[in-house]
This record gives sequence, structure tokens and C-alpha cells, in this order.
Amino acid sequence: MRVITGGEVPRATWSMRPDALVAGLDTPGLRILAACTRAEAACDVLDLLPPALGELGLVFYPFGSPEGVEPAARALARRVLAGGSAPWNLTFWSHKRGGSEVPLLQRLAELDEQYTLLECSGRTVDEVDAEVTAMARRLAARP
Repeated sequence: MRVITGGEVPRATWSMRPDALVAGLDTPGLRILAACTRAEAACDVLDLLPPALGELGLVFYPFGSPEGVEPAARALARRVLAGGSAPWNLTFWSHKRGGSEVPLLQRLAELDEQYTLLECSGRTVDEVDAEVTAMARRLAARP
């Protein structure tokens, strides 16, 4: 999972706009975002993005917000389960996002360390991957 900067939002919005139009998702907020220059977006994206996402029935979680951790973790878990991301990406992300302080991410952060300690622990990558995948299933199933 990659975090994009405010300056990248107009390009991302513009590139997804044809698909959004075909899906009937053309909204005033998306048009405004797509029309922003990089410089405008870098300054204005935090004001423009929440209403644009709201028009689509989506919620905007500011980067690093506690409310956004669980939805982001579930999205990454679903990506792992779909084969679009390696299990260690979920553990690395969890560790980086302060997993030791967020109960939902604690075990994933610990498993991130297991990848580093494979030789010492006697575990294999496949064993750790299997545990991460099981946790990803539980996480993805959360409402």
C-alpha cells in the first residue's frame, strides 16, 4: 500500500476519471480534483478530498489517523489474500504504523520481526506467511 502526496491526487483523479465516468461516478468534487494543478492540490487536497469522497459515499481518513488504521489494515489484508501483495507487506506496514501500540496490529508487527529472525527462530518463511495469511483472513472478515 502506497501513500500518495497531495500533488499526486489530481493525476490519480484524472487517470481514474474515465473509469469513474463509465461507472457513473462523475461528481463535482472529482471534476475539481482532476482540474487542480499539482501546486494547487498540494495546498488544497485536504480540503477538496473529503467532500469529493463524500459525494461517492466514501470516508476520508487523514494519514496516520487512528480511525483510518483498521480500514487500511483490512484493505491491505484483502490485497494479500487476493495475491496482489506478499504477506510480509502486511506485517511491515503494521510494524511501521505503530503496531505495538495498536492492539489490532500487535501480532502482525511481531510477525514482521519473525521474518527478520528466521535463522534464529528455526521458522521458515512459509510458516510465517501461513500465520500472516490466517491473520489477514480474520482481519478481512471484520465488519
